[in-house]
Amino acid sequence: MKTFGGKILFLDRGNINTDEIIPAKYLNEASKEDLKPNLLEDLKLPSFDPKKDIAGKGVVVTRANFGCGSSREHAPWALEMNGINIVIAESFARIFRQNMYNCGMIAAELPAQVLDEIFREFALIGAELSVDIARGMLTFKNGQKEKKVPFTLDGFEKALVEAGGWVEYAEKHY
Repeated sequence: MKTFGGKILFLDRGNINTDEIIPAKYLNEASKEDLKPNLLEDLKLPSFDPKKDIAGKGVVVTRANFGCGSSREHAPWALEMNGINIVIAESFARIFRQNMYNCGMIAAELPAQVLDEIFREFALIGAELSVDIARGMLTFKNGQKEKKVPFTLDGFEKALVEAGGWVEYAEKHY
């Protein structure tokens, strides 16, 4: 099973599409690893610099409809190659969300008001996240400040995450 949690990359915008996650011009790269340096290079957010802000992060916290646009597995792969195995948002594009689970990654959905609190309390202070899959608990912290937030995975999503993705799950069960 992959490692979940770590330092958080906050992307305070909704409707971040797959072309912003990994531009289409990189879809013919020879390996997943080749996608790594181009993650979020076309994302335009005030004071966001992908060359400086992504390194060392293990989590993305963002807004609604993350991963909209083209239905490509390259977007989760680019996140994974950068060590990001969990994205937390209000909602996800359906195919992107399933591609995350197919890769053994987590697409955790939280209500908008909870995300508002997380952004307000943690975005400016370099927070970290720990994930307890068995208990369905996300723990945001920075120093003394801590916030526990429940999240849910259905049975099959949890099985895919625990197996490491669809291919590994299928090898064990078929």
